[in-house]
Amino acid sequence: MEYIKCNLCGSEDHRAVYSMPDILFHKNEWFNIVECNRCGIGFVNPRPSFNEMGKYYPSTFYDYFEDDVTGHLIRYKKESEFIEGISAKDKILLDIGCANGDFPRFMRKIGWQVEGIEISANSKPISDFKVYKKDFSQIPVATPRYDVITAWAVLEHVHDPMTYFIKVAEVLKPNGLFVFLVTNFKSISSKFLFREDIPRHLYFFTEETIKMYLAHAGLELIKADYSNKIYSMRPVNWLRYYIYRYVLRRKLAWKDMPDNRMEYLVKRSLKNNVFSNVKYIVTHPLTVIDRVLMPIFEKLQIASGNYGIVTFVARKSKRG
Repeated sequence: MEYIKCNLCGSEDHRAVYSMPDILFHKNEWFNIVECNRCGIGFVNPRPSFNEMGKYYPSTFYDYFEDDVTGHLIRYKKESEFIEGISAKDKILLDIGCANGDFPRFMRKIGWQVEGIEISANSKPISDFKVYKKDFSQIPVATPRYDVITAWAVLEHVHDPMTYFIKVAEVLKPNGLFVFLVTNFKSISSKFLFREDIPRHLYFFTEETIKMYLAHAGLELIKADYSNKIYSMRPVNWLRYYIYRYVLRRKLAWKDMPDNRMEYLVKRSLKNNVFSNVKYIVTHPLTVIDRVLMPIFEKLQIASGNYGIVTFVARKSKRG
């Protein structure tokens, strides 16, 4: 584990936001999320070092990309819609964090030359297009080569986001696009409802902190899309959060979070039947109301620009 300064502004002045365990793979390991008091970026501190991270990405983490093939194709189509205005003859796309390589393959089918970056040893091998198996900031490309660089839910995973923004500006062609999706630290899902994938998510961005990163690298933000069209981060337990904040007047902690229905059944060795589900409803009325009203609240979040997921589109100037 390592203690770090703020990656964006270099400050060591930060405050605790919340603590939670790794709920996917190492449930007894807890991590602290802090917020920089100077610039507002959130990050895990202390955190696993770069060499320790393989432990938190077992091969089963990548099984998701093999499930629901039709659903993924729909997502790739929606992702491709953010890539507009590129008129280059030989269009070259670099996908950072390409996992098993399916998004670049989709883009290749619609006329793009593709390359990828994937550092995990546990992802599926890729042999049908060029993939750099090293940190993006260290790839052997130092001149403008790419018309578009994408990073779908990647930047929150990296140890040094600043080097990524700087490298994007270095290898992106003039007028090229940098399209990337991250979670939104201003949303209650990210900041208060424990919806981040800790410790695989190491950094938590807002539109303001993204603009700071882009300005430092010489890139310009041209679009911010707060929606669930690609990924979702549903504000599960939003009603509980507001009751704790405005009625009980105290901070919602991990220990205050209720079991979901399946966790409830497993802990009590109950079968998934009508009787058990009725028992859960009776003993968890607040959770039931939360879920019933969830679609309405989620739409309000999207409409107000407070949703937990945001896709940014940035451009490099024509002058480079």
